[in-house]
Amino acid sequence: MILGKSPMWTNENRGRYDRSRLRYPSDLADEEWAHVAPLIPPARRGGNKRHVNEREVVIGLMYVLSTGCQWRAIPKDLPPRSTVHDYLERWSWDGTLDRIHETLYVKCREAALREASPTAARADSGMTPCGGSGWSQQLSPISTGRRPAAFSRRLISANMLAAGRGQ
Repeated sequence: MILGKSPMWTNENRGRYDRSRLRYPSDLADEEWAHVAPLIPPARRGGNKRHVNEREVVIGLMYVLSTGCQWRAIPKDLPPRSTVHDYLERWSWDGTLDRIHETLYVKCREAALREASPTAARADSGMTPCGGSGWSQQLSPISTGRRPAAFSRRLISANMLAAGRGQ
């Protein structure tokens, strides 16, 4: 990669972007899963053992985010929509998604030869003034059934990392 320029579309790097060998384009390849797997918390002590494949849950989340499909349209070969949605809410609540996002964000910036933390910031339409005392971000609750835009950016960064498209 040339510093300051985006990578060129060449035959040498075309294979990095080929997702035809995967079940769905939103699936995580083994090298992508290797970055995410250590960030998934272990099952809680006591109670029943975890019977769900966490990788399949993440793939289900990626499928919903990349296709924009409704929860009831998740393919039958992925975990049930209730399982995928429960993990979305649990990982949002306990900070797992934030940890995944932060780790992948830092790796993407380092791969792009940038500092781990940006030196500039910008305000966007999601930022609103709050009574003259500063700025606050308004977040939509997950329980409304809508996917927050921040969540989309978090999980999509998993695919950006492996594809070398990090910013």
